[in-house]
Amino acid sequence: MGNVHRVVVLALDGVYPFELGIPSRVLGAADGRYSVVTCTVDGRPVRTNADFSVTVEHGPEVLATADTLVIPPFDTSLLTREAPAHAVAALAAVRPGTRIVSICTGAFVLASAGLLDGRRATTHWALAELFRSWYPQVLLDPDVLFVDDGDVLTSAGAASGVDVCLHLVRVDHGSEVANRVARLCVVPPWRDGGQAQYIEQPVPAPAANGTAATRDWALRNLHEPLSLASLADHARMSLRTFVRRFDEEVGMSPGRWIVQQRVDRARHLLESTDLAVDEIAGRVGFATGASLRQHLHAAIGVTPLAYRRTFRGAVLAAGRP
Repeated sequence: MGNVHRVVVLALDGVYPFELGIPSRVLGAADGRYSVVTCTVDGRPVRTNADFSVTVEHGPEVLATADTLVIPPFDTSLLTREAPAHAVAALAAVRPGTRIVSICTGAFVLASAGLLDGRRATTHWALAELFRSWYPQVLLDPDVLFVDDGDVLTSAGAASGVDVCLHLVRVDHGSEVANRVARLCVVPPWRDGGQAQYIEQPVPAPAANGTAATRDWALRNLHEPLSLASLADHARMSLRTFVRRFDEEVGMSPGRWIVQQRVDRARHLLESTDLAVDEIAGRVGFATGASLRQHLHAAIGVTPLAYRRTFRGAVLAAGRP
């Protein structure tokens, strides 16, 4: 199993109880690969945004032991442009090189401390305008569920904390472990689209007339050409109606979604098999290995072989199939 990765969750005043428990629930389902502890800035109980307070076992002394620090969100009524001094001081206590993750309003603390300057980041879509006005130096992307910028990760509201924690498992231990964790937590291993699908907007057509069935069909046939016309035909819609409905439901165009699914499937095969790059390309619907290389590099900035060395190598080194 190797060394257990230490995750410290920092509960700030006004913390949201649901998000506070996400790291322990998700990372704790990874067969002992993570040790998750919760602390406050002074070791004392903190009030939540609900009608109760929480008592934790640890104070700020555990911050220096973190391999990953997670900052869950806190009530929006407590947001200030300059984060509370004790919160910024807590960030200063972590070791250099510690991975830092925020959920929702937690990004405001990171931005106030200067940790997001010049970086891509995200937060809840409803707070995007305020965030931009306070921190113009941050490259805010409010359309995504989370942003992985290496040693700093930011995520959107509520359930996106599940998404980013599953991503951590996937990065650290590969898709097989992440998928198993997702099944144990009864959540999807990967959610399609971004925050656009959750922004308030007119209610789309009933699900019976939606694109879900066609998306399921497309996932079963990624190896086929899957033209836009064939997708619309399967959904029994005009091309224009299909594109509009798809964007309403998924938050992106059909073409972009298909490419994303093919890249995700290719990543899984690179991690879990020894198939040649050209064979993987054919299985996921890219015409050539060169096409797979191009799309993978555009998505995550690495070649298939480099990706396989990172993930397949780590899995084999840990003694897992």
